[in-house]
This record gives sequence, structure tokens and C-alpha cells, in this order.
Amino acid sequence: MGLGQNDLLRGTLDMLALKALSVGPIHGWGLALRIGQLSRDALAVNQGSLYPALQGLKRRGWVKAEWRTSDNNRRAVYYAITRSGLKHLEKEEARWREATAAVNSVLTLAIAEG
Repeated sequence: MGLGQNDLLRGTLDMLALKALSVGPIHGWGLALRIGQLSRDALAVNQGSLYPALQGLKRRGWVKAEWRTSDNNRRAVYYAITRSGLKHLEKEEARWREATAAVNSVLTLAIAEG
């Protein structure tokens, strides 16, 4: 059973989008698919959440966008991570690892005492 956007922690979508974009530029629909693939289909990104997140990332200078022709000869906006976005992603990944390690410590303790 996959996790939908509502199940993700606040701010996680930005980090996931940046990480997926670190693989290479892609259009929005492809980005949603890439996140699904990278998560082994555990995460399903809602288009209605993804595009506003991408606009926010663009406003912050972490993502740039340009019109290109897609593989099926349609015009689409392709998103790419910027240097600033890579630096931000690095910080967010470190925070994520710290937070998940802390949660795992609590869960491990609860299981050991239970």
C-alpha cells in the first residue's frame, strides 16, 4: 500500500522533488513518475501538490524551468535543480537523516520495553 501526498510529512515533497531532479532535468509529469519509481511505488505524488511545490522551489531559486520538446513531441516545462538547490538538498537530507534516526531510536526503545 503506497503513501499518498497527505501521508507525507510537511516539507518532504520539496526534498523529494529536489532529490529526483538531482538525477537530471525532467517535466512535471515525469518527475511525479520518477519519485514513484525511486520509492519503488511506495509514494504517489499528486499533480495538484507537485506543481505548486515546483513553483515554490522555483521562487526560492532551487529549481529552474524551461520549455522543451518532450519525447512524444509535445512542449512541456522541464525542471532542473540549481546549485543553490543542490546545497539546500544536502542540508535537508542531513536534517531528514537526523530526524529519522531520532524517531527510530524512540521506536526501538518502545519495542524493547514493550
